Amino acid sequence: MTEALNVLMRWLHITAAVVLIGGVLYARLVVAPAIASLPAAEQDTLGDAMATRFRRLLFLAVLFLLATGAYNVILNLGRGALYQTLLGIKILLALHVFAAGILIVKANNPKRTRQLTGVMISGLIIIAISAVLRQLHLP
Repeated sequence: MTEALNVLMRWLHITAAVVLIGGVLYARLVVAPAIASLPAAEQDTLGDAMATRFRRLLFLAVLFLLATGAYNVILNLGRGALYQTLLGIKILLALHVFAAGILIVKANNPKRTRQLTGVMISGLIIIAISAVLRQLHLP
């Protein structure tokens, strides 16, 4: 039963990260350049409409990441100093992703593209750190 719960929590964590970071990557690398080609009035309207649609997914992903992340931290207490250091950096970057993500989905946000860039960079670093942590976790 514990193994099944661990797998479920890991799957939920990875799925929530894919939704959040994947959505941001798509928004920054595909949608933002496409919106930039529109007239200014349409840019704001479309950007706000897309942010509104992404808001619920973002909040749900953050909720799942916080819950499953806390579960995973508890499971991995007592690991070595390198593991704990990298985990701390990952958590700080995740807090940046959450805070900037909340700003990104606000209406009338002229800094949305810049914030998307920051979340994209932090998200990709988080994924890299996660890969290292997974290797450190193996026996």
